[in-house]
Amino acid sequence: MRRKVSLILLALAVFFAALSPLLRWYAFPRVAKVPADQYQDMVLEAKDATLLDYGTMTAKKVPKVTVVQTLKGNVEASEKIERTAGRDVVVWDSLSYVQGPDGEMVSKLPERYIFDAHTQEPVHATGESVDGEPVTREGIEFKWPFLTEKRDYEYFDAQTRTSAPIHYEGTRDFRGVDVYYFEQTIPWTKVEFPKILPVEGVTPDSIAKSGTTRWYTTVRRFWVEPVTGAPVYGEEIHREELRGGTLLGDRDKVTAFSGHVKMREDYIDYTVDLVKSNRTVVLLMTTYLPWGFLILGAGLLTLSLYLEARSRRPRDPARADAVEPDPVSA
Repeated sequence: MRRKVSLILLALAVFFAALSPLLRWYAFPRVAKVPADQYQDMVLEAKDATLLDYGTMTAKKVPKVTVVQTLKGNVEASEKIERTAGRDVVVWDSLSYVQGPDGEMVSKLPERYIFDAHTQEPVHATGESVDGEPVTREGIEFKWPFLTEKRDYEYFDAQTRTSAPIHYEGTRDFRGVDVYYFEQTIPWTKVEFPKILPVEGVTPDSIAKSGTTRWYTTVRRFWVEPVTGAPVYGEEIHREELRGGTLLGDRDKVTAFSGHVKMREDYIDYTVDLVKSNRTVVLLMTTYLPWGFLILGAGLLTLSLYLEARSRRPRDPARADAVEPDPVSA
């Protein structure tokens, strides 16, 4: 009986020992993915900012500029792309909406971001765009991969429509969460005017005819929780200028926007709580269950060997004085 039990325990030990690496290296990369129907919004603020008054074409100090960013998963579009891409795809329709202290629109920048649900690598398909113009992204945007590494990544900048390195600058503690800090600097670059401008009758074409150009630079910072790859906090030191042309009169340039854009406090708390919850789910598949199964397998193997040893009994020695039986007389 003990030997049968030991064989059963041995089989279970082998099963759990084999399940441990399979869960971590086979199941997790296929199960962990960004949901196609995800929706999230975020509010950022730049206090004591500088903003262009398009009516007078002069830069003015304002108490606050608000940036509302929304990401909405487009399930119908992702399913359509998946049929030809042969992999799980997420389509995010995003909008960055900037408004002044009076609540009026300053600018808005729509995007369609298409990426692999598991790896977060960009997927190039019809519809990939910024402000209605087709783009071909390289690198990541908005989210880092699951199990983010301590290295630089290529990060897509929507204003310039190009990708540039975002540098890993070390590990930090952010409100009780261990995070990787990344920073990217975009130097002064000539960029397109938004298709929709805050002044009625003023269009990108009319500004282009005046010879005035738009320039942009930013320092982008993210605090990323490495297990989920989700930023728990982000900010930008953002500057825009209009340069040259008849629109500015005798001036060489004028500030269109300048401010230190930071995530609003209530959204920080919400994001940190959400990331902590998702982190536990990812750790369950990458650490807790694989190590738990491995330890369980080792324990079952030890118990199996113990029972096997107990089941083995030394045989009785042969009796040395055994007497041959007398032959039967005929």
